[in-house]
Amino acid sequence: MADFLNHLLFGIYPYIALAVLGLGSVIRYDREPYSWRSGSSQLLRRKQLMWGSVLFHAGVLVIFFGHAGGLLTPIAIFDALGIPHGSKQVMAIVVGGVAGILAFAGASLLLHRRLTDPRIRATSSFSDIMILVLLWLQLALGLSTIPVSIDHLDGHEMVKFMNWAQGIFTFQGDADSYVADAHIIFKLHLFLGLTILLLFPFTRLVHMLSAPVRYIWRPGYQVVRSRKLGVRHG
Repeated sequence: MADFLNHLLFGIYPYIALAVLGLGSVIRYDREPYSWRSGSSQLLRRKQLMWGSVLFHAGVLVIFFGHAGGLLTPIAIFDALGIPHGSKQVMAIVVGGVAGILAFAGASLLLHRRLTDPRIRATSSFSDIMILVLLWLQLALGLSTIPVSIDHLDGHEMVKFMNWAQGIFTFQGDADSYVADAHIIFKLHLFLGLTILLLFPFTRLVHMLSAPVRYIWRPGYQVVRSRKLGVRHG
């Protein structure tokens, strides 16, 4: 039963999450282009929004590129560069820990702002609050992995997750076996991360896929008011 559950969560579920992420994002952009935005509430409690947003985005960007580069870079490249797995583990703990604290502080400010201000709460949808709660929990889980990682400074645990991630993207049928004996805190972190990817197309997070390059050449929109609104017919 344990082997089946591990295969389901870390061998099959990743492909479901990635498929929904890709197809869902394309379909939403095609069918609901005007919903492809973050839905700013910057006019309300702007100072707290600024601090929360800056801390959150700065931390998350470092975490995202750190995870992508660390997990998907072939192990042979690190070996060829002479970077020991232990050194990579220590660097991940230090850099990821600092970025995680910044992102967690920012997410806490944003979540507090959205839940405690009646006006912001009234303009927030269920998905707005739900995805922010999930991100807060994911950051908390990520920080919780640090004490466990400190007990494995040889980098052996990190290699497991590198093999798993690269196995998923190269369609290895037994990729889930790499994380079968991983600590439960890492498994929860992986599962929640995959769930966030699954929900991604249905939330405000889609704005992360857009860069404002198109604004340079798009024709723009023009609002025209009719002068005949006040005409009465006798």
